[in-house]
Amino acid sequence: MLSAFERASEYLPVLLQGVWLTIAVTLLSLLISTVLGLIWAVMGRSNFLPFRVFSRTFITVIRGLPIIVQLFYIYFVLPEIGINLTAFQAGVFGMGIAYSAYQAENFRAGFEAIDRGQIEAAHSIGMKDSLILRRVILPQAFRISLPPYGNTMIMMLKDSSLVSTITVAELTRQGQLIAASTFDNMTVFSLVAVIYLLMALPLTYLTHRLERRYKKT
Repeated sequence: MLSAFERASEYLPVLLQGVWLTIAVTLLSLLISTVLGLIWAVMGRSNFLPFRVFSRTFITVIRGLPIIVQLFYIYFVLPEIGINLTAFQAGVFGMGIAYSAYQAENFRAGFEAIDRGQIEAAHSIGMKDSLILRRVILPQAFRISLPPYGNTMIMMLKDSSLVSTITVAELTRQGQLIAASTFDNMTVFSLVAVIYLLMALPLTYLTHRLERRYKKT
């Protein structure tokens, strides 16, 4: 009978295959959520009322829906209207869209923390709104938003396990498949938990560094 260590050594290569998909889902979703979140945040500051209404409505609706429901909708419902995505694509877009609402709030907090006097001073020397956004607002907003952005990365890494519900063979899904075939739940999911922790620790350290650095500036 194999020891727990021997069983873990046998399962590990299969689980590591899922790790690469977990990382891919996290990074691609992070990219999509960052871009969309910035768009929603900028629209929320627009002088054009429909943009502001759309931004607030979208953020409110997305934050009010469980991510798993959003994933199911994209993967199972959209094909009924002709939009067919692979499980991986649905997982990435679903996570990216879901987290774009939270990213928008991170960026909005960064925007609101900027001294209004700087914006008024920029207007007084003839800078246009688009130039003020690029030169004054965005650089400072990104710096201010870095600590919560780091926390969002950690949450996205953990929540990437949700894409297993639409058959993406990332880490959690690989663990489920191994456990179903071996009935060795303790060893398998202990390994899964340790791997997630090992992936999250560098991000946690980075987040703490950013928070300390932000407090000093």
